Amino acid sequence: MRLFSKYSIFLVLLTAILAVLSSCGSRKNMVYFQQDSSQINTLYEQYVPKIQVNDILTIVVTAADPKVTAPFNPVNSMTSGNFSQQADLALRPTYTVDKQGDITLPILGPVHVAGLTRVQAIEKLRSALGEYIKEPGVNINFNNFRISVLGEVSRPGSFIIPTERITILEALGMAGDLTIRGLRHNVMLIREIDGEKKIHHLDLTKQSTLNSPYYYLAQNDVIYVEPNKAQVNNSKLGANSNIIISVASLLITVISVLTR
Repeated sequence: MRLFSKYSIFLVLLTAILAVLSSCGSRKNMVYFQQDSSQINTLYEQYVPKIQVNDILTIVVTAADPKVTAPFNPVNSMTSGNFSQQADLALRPTYTVDKQGDITLPILGPVHVAGLTRVQAIEKLRSALGEYIKEPGVNINFNNFRISVLGEVSRPGSFIIPTERITILEALGMAGDLTIRGLRHNVMLIREIDGEKKIHHLDLTKQSTLNSPYYYLAQNDVIYVEPNKAQVNNSKLGANSNIIISVASLLITVISVLTR
């Protein structure tokens, strides 16, 4: 009986030590952007998001004489000076990019914008409006610039971005950062390009990732953080915990009977 007790204590301690060792992570697997020989030269201008089919754009036309812009701002023409700024923003006209990549504006008709950056689309509309308005101003904003962060992060979910400029780090920050169980060297980015979804993998432990064309995000990007091996093993243990407890209880009962 005494021998059995010592043996049991030894097994418990050994199991605890192995569990602690298996859950420990090294600095190499945990620290972001570890220093290497990479030169950081990421330029946002190289990776500006392009307008895509089904994007929803808010477009406002301005000019020195507001009356001449009324036909191009059909919703705004109904507003008055009594409206608050928030109400005015909500009433600004929006346009959905159709399957052909066009938006249809009053008077101008269809204008092809798919594949253009926001700045390029502004210049194209200004040029077209120049036939009707002297020195027109155009403001375009994405109404549906959404990114989703899933997996081993503190607060997974979808987030609406007020501007189109956001990095993968900012997106992860909005989701509360990776948990200690998140796999940092294999973060998955799912992006739709021309109707086709493509998967890219990013290693957040390498400084060279800062130069990746996927460091800056595009609308509707999905980020997935894979769980590390320890978390996968823990989930397996959790799923079988009832069976393990039942078997352990049975073994204890049998041993107690045999050692009386």
